[in-house]
Parts: sequence; structure tokens; C-alpha cells
Amino acid sequence: MNPFNQTNPRPYGRSVSIIGVGCTPFMETLNNPETAGLTDGELFGYAALKAMEDAGVTPKDVQFYYHGCASPLNGSNYLTPNMQVAEWFGMRGKASVHHSEACCTGYLAVDIAAQAIASGKYDIVLTGGIDFGDALAEQGVPAHMRHHFSFEEFQRSTEWLTDNAYSRHLLANVGHDYGAVWYQEKAGLTDDEIDKALCKLAIIARENAKNNPLAIDHKTYQEEAKEAGYDDVMEYMQSELNPKIGQAQRITGLEHKCDGATCLILCATDLAEKYTRNKPIEILGVGNSALEASNPILEIDATREACRQVYNETGLTGDDIDLMYINDFIITSQLLASELAGYIPENQAWKYVMDGRTRYDGDKPINPNGGRCAFGHAHAASGLADFYDAVLQIRGKAADHQIKKQPKTVFLRGFGGGQNVCTVIIREKD
Repeated sequence: MNPFNQTNPRPYGRSVSIIGVGCTPFMETLNNPETAGLTDGELFGYAALKAMEDAGVTPKDVQFYYHGCASPLNGSNYLTPNMQVAEWFGMRGKASVHHSEACCTGYLAVDIAAQAIASGKYDIVLTGGIDFGDALAEQGVPAHMRHHFSFEEFQRSTEWLTDNAYSRHLLANVGHDYGAVWYQEKAGLTDDEIDKALCKLAIIARENAKNNPLAIDHKTYQEEAKEAGYDDVMEYMQSELNPKIGQAQRITGLEHKCDGATCLILCATDLAEKYTRNKPIEILGVGNSALEASNPILEIDATREACRQVYNETGLTGDDIDLMYINDFIITSQLLASELAGYIPENQAWKYVMDGRTRYDGDKPINPNGGRCAFGHAHAASGLADFYDAVLQIRGKAADHQIKKQPKTVFLRGFGGGQNVCTVIIREKD
């Protein structure tokens, strides 16, 4: 018996497409005197203006905007952050909504904006995400004055993701490790096999990000290994220089927290030609599920349900997918989600990884932008950054990290904060 309260959502009543994308570099703003002191308005405004420029629209064309931030009081020191950014991209007087769904914010940002258009209320909407994942706002001083996000502060922030009265802390029982152990047992892997697979995932992430100008990490682990005196990159990755933080997970398998913003312009597909010369990229379907964070298999069960929904909506299967993006702030997510979505056969993802098939130049590419561990994790902005990269890939404009076969249909799986999983399928409109 399935313990889930299942939903069978219907397709949007009106076709909705992405027509413009904009993204800042993902960075640690405090480490560069040229970026230290940047605020929410400057980052969000930059991404919004770039998205409008890409779509060929002006602020007057945009009828409404959505603002996402994973933890506004923690990262930005604002209770209503959407109201603090409007002046930076010409939206004075335009209505807006702020929303926050932790690390899934950027994926749900697409769904809620699409719903606003599909309902017929609006024709063209901007949706964006901004987070300072490395530079936290100081209390009691202007918001441009920030400090590095310490691990102690990170631990404190994870307490906000669980029911602290009746459940355990999110990091209890080494929460980062459960997916790896579950996958190891399911696929029948030895300790060394799962260790090598997780290390290889991190190696590939850096290789994918190396030629991405917006990624935070451009140095490969092969280069790091040589600097440390290792000729064999796997030997380096399995050394004490890359310590384990649990039974299987190593430090290189966790997100690279950073600062950034991403925005998209969405439009009713039948009106796209009125606004843009870009070929519309249609949002074919969205699946959603949620499970409280104390459940150790929340990501697995919720991903399975969200995949079921989006495939039911679209009539597609994993065989129809050309490219997959997976929110992998814990890198094991690539193994779990790629199989649950049917993109890679059951118990085979680790082999595909070891053979290099999930690299940007492989036949089953995943996260060609580098993912959360190498492109960087700016929380609310990260999911939207996956859409940004997916649009570039579909257009054939991803330059040096363009995948071999230009994709038509892309699957994106968001996961965040021990609460939401969101699956989205997009396809270039014929």
C-alpha cells in the first residue's frame, strides 16, 4: 500500500513557455573587492534585466513578477524581499509575490509563474531567485554589510527545516549519508564501489563546470591532485585530503555555497511571437511532492511520486529525455533521481558514472553546468540556473560545455529543504 496522499494534476489549461533567461556568475562576493557589498537588488536586478534582454522585452511588457529566496531573514535581512528589488529592474508599481521553499525554490518558481499564465490572468511574467549562500547579512546594519556563512550558522539554519517539537534534527543520523547507503544496498555495491562512484561524480562535476563561465569552480580535481602530489586523481579523492563525513559521503560530495541570482521570462506560448524572436521552450508538465524532513527516505519517495505525476501529465517516459538536471547539493542525488526518473536503468547509474557517460560529453549527460557541487549553490537561484543552462543547451548555445547531441526534451528534478520535490519537463516548441 502506498502511504502517500497521491495527486493526479492535469496539464496546464493554457500552454506556457520560457522565452528569456538571465543569470549572474555564481560567486563568493566577499572574496572579490569588485563584488563585496553587492545587495539583493543588484544581483536580482542584473539577472532580471539579462532575462528581459534575452527575451527582447521591456519592464513595461512584464505584468507580474515572482521573487524567490530560500531564507530571506537569514540571507538578506528582509521580511518582504520582493519589495526591495523592484527599482533595480524597472518594476516600480508592478505587483509581486515572494516565496520560499528552501533549495527547491527555483523549481517551484517556474511552476507558480506558469500557473499564473495558464490561468489566463497574465500573459507574461518574470520569475527569479536570489540568495547569498556564502555572505550573510549583518543584523542591525545596512544590508550590504555581510560576513561569511559559517558552518555553525548553517547548522542553526537547518533547524528551521524540521518540526522541532516532534521530530529529529535534519542532520541527525548523518542525514547527508542516507541516500548513498540506501543506493549501495539496493545496487549491491561494495564499500569501495560506492566510494569510487561518489568520488567520480565529484570529478565529473568539476569537469563539467571547468568551461562554464558562470560556474564558481574552474579547477578540476585532476589539477588539484597534481598540486597535492598525486598522479592518480582517484587516489587523491580517496585520501585523507578528501575526508569522509559519514559512512560513504565525502566532503567533495557536498554543495559549494555561494551567491547568485537567476531570472526567467515566461509567456503564453500562443503569444510568444508578439514578444520575442526566440523559439519558445514549452513547459510540458510539472510534478510535485513533499515529505517532512525527519523521514530518512523523503527524497526517494517524493522523487518517485513527482516523477509519476509529470509522466502521467505528459505521456512521456524516461526514454524520451535527452538531458537531465538534478539538484545535487548532496551529490548522491544523481544516482537516486536518474534511476527513479527512468533516465538510466535501475542499479546502473553508478556504472554510467564510472564510465564517464554522465559527463557533458557523454551519451547520458547529467548537470552539464556542474551542478551544486561545482557550478555552485546559491539556494533559490540554483534551480533557476538549471533552467538557464537547459535553455542554452536546447538552443545549442552552451559553448564549451554544450552536450554532444543538442537536446530537445529536458527533465529537471528539484529537491530542497527536506520538504519539496518538483519535476519539470521542458521541450523546444516545434
